[in-house]
Amino acid sequence: MENIQQVSTDTSEHPILYVLDTNVLIHDPAAILEFEEHRVIIPMTVLEELDKLKSGRQSIAAECRQAIRGIDEILGRASPDEIEIGVPIQRGDKGPCRGNLSILMTHAADNIAVLPTHLNDNKIINDICLLKNNHPDHRTVLVTKDINMRLKARGCGIESEDYHNDQLVSDINHLDAGYLEFEESFWDHIDNVETEQQSGRTLHTIARKGPVEEIYPNNFIIDQQGMIARAIEVTDTSVTLLHMEHNRFLQQEAWGLRPRDVYQAMALNLLLDPDIHLVSLTGSAGSGKTILALAAAIEMTVASKMYRRIIVTRSTQGLDEDIGFLPGTEEEKMEPWLGAITDNLEALHYDDEDTESSIDYILKKVPLHFKSLNYIRGRSFQHSLILIDESQNLTPHQIKTIVTRAGTGSKVICLGNLSQIDTPYLSATSSGLTYLTERFKGFSHGGSIQLQGVPRSLLAEYAETNL
Repeated sequence: MENIQQVSTDTSEHPILYVLDTNVLIHDPAAILEFEEHRVIIPMTVLEELDKLKSGRQSIAAECRQAIRGIDEILGRASPDEIEIGVPIQRGDKGPCRGNLSILMTHAADNIAVLPTHLNDNKIINDICLLKNNHPDHRTVLVTKDINMRLKARGCGIESEDYHNDQLVSDINHLDAGYLEFEESFWDHIDNVETEQQSGRTLHTIARKGPVEEIYPNNFIIDQQGMIARAIEVTDTSVTLLHMEHNRFLQQEAWGLRPRDVYQAMALNLLLDPDIHLVSLTGSAGSGKTILALAAAIEMTVASKMYRRIIVTRSTQGLDEDIGFLPGTEEEKMEPWLGAITDNLEALHYDDEDTESSIDYILKKVPLHFKSLNYIRGRSFQHSLILIDESQNLTPHQIKTIVTRAGTGSKVICLGNLSQIDTPYLSATSSGLTYLTERFKGFSHGGSIQLQGVPRSLLAEYAETNL
């Protein structure tokens, strides 16, 4: 890469050299396009890792294949010399070529290498050390989701940073909770209100300013006086609120389940609304996410028949690696990881004379299908209710892939606890569930609720708070 300074597609004399780690391309296969006029460099070791993972059973195999196709599309028929120098990046409809892409070859340079080469991460860092030594006039930055690799790089004198392009919030406390809560009367904060009766409903129209300036469609407003309302229309200047009668709101029911608090009642209201096509529920363990979603799903498929079937899936690390080796059908393979669903079915029928028979009846009566995330890709589910458990473990790209599987007349419910992320390289702020919630907060047919408390038990509540 001695000639890297000879070709430039931008006006910058010394563009930044961004070296991408494998996990960045898995997290976002289109990451190459996000570095503006700068130079994007893919180490040969990264290509080898992508090649190794592209045909595996893991759900990340599809991301690896997409990343490889993206690299190939840019490099095209470029010669080896052109690739080493850098091939201009065409961004389609985003304008003219800006920046370029090149492959960082592995060179033997014992006087530059600083780490033993038995690990791929070390090989990449050694190659970056050589790159930095050969191009001292350029700022060289390693981009990786791996915290430990960033630390190792800094220890070797290499600048490193996380990939933040799809991170929409810097503090998880700023994520839309789905409601605005007031300690005193909400109406004390409102100067003018227009109230009208429409088809048996009470609607309040207020100006979008002050305490409701940051309200979004299907957000709720609650206060200590018992006032409950849902924003059914939000414009730049006004908000139309649908008034909810307090007692009736808390007594709504789905398959025999009633909400235990106003937060669960708000969640159930969104879950049962046929005009809401996407619901995301977040909250700590035991806050009622799964049982509310399951009760609403059964109610809408068996009782009201709004949907033909329920598709249940979840994301776990072990699932991606082990499902191919487990015996039995797809549903039998999924059973060990979907115990939470059957546990909640048992809870819904705990008071029945024969709980086991009730669950067997439900499993036969309800069109409930357990699906692996690996098998959802490429499918299109019509008139289905798609329930994604543990969705905090999905990347933004993965959750987009799943949500776009919803066909005509389908509804998607995403459940997750942002404090229990098991996927490497993901945090609460970079989780696909956070990305989805933030992206869809202005969607008039979507809603989200951050559940509060731990109604599972006093023990669970104390453990959540103190452990």
